[in-house]
Amino acid sequence: MQAPHPALCAALLCAALSAPVHAAGFMQESLCPGLDQPVAGTGQKYEAFFSPYTHHWSQDAEHQQVYAISLSRLLPNDRFCGFSLFNNSFGQPSAYAFIGKTWPGVLASYPEVYVSATAGIIYGYVGKYKNKVPLNVGGFSPVIVPAVGYRISPSAAVEVQLLGTAAFMLGATWRF
Repeated sequence: MQAPHPALCAALLCAALSAPVHAAGFMQESLCPGLDQPVAGTGQKYEAFFSPYTHHWSQDAEHQQVYAISLSRLLPNDRFCGFSLFNNSFGQPSAYAFIGKTWPGVLASYPEVYVSATAGIIYGYVGKYKNKVPLNVGGFSPVIVPAVGYRISPSAAVEVQLLGTAAFMLGATWRF
């Protein structure tokens, strides 16, 4: 059986994040509430991220350069939901659907500095690489990605994302 395409997995995971949750017969809000609410401030609704560089803490002859793109929907209270498409450290096409939160202005003397964290599900570490991420079931694994960023302008920022004990990723964001 052929594995599903990562872009399809990301789309399905994002749909699941925004769908209402039914638990014990009660209707709950979606995991990504606020999609229909305006975001205060600049009127920007989305944020795109691109990473051209990832540094692995330990070198492996099989490691390949990782490239990632993501799109997030900005939500009230500095929250966001989104998805990312990337090639993983072993060259496999991969996807990540996530929810997240940003804490702007964490340093009083540098208000442009922010921290954020995302949590979600990745798909893509399959075959002989299935044990390269924890809790992998059929190529799907839970993930938490903390990040530190510097807001250059209301629309642009640079960011460092920590990828567990494996690596860190450098990238840039653009809000629109």
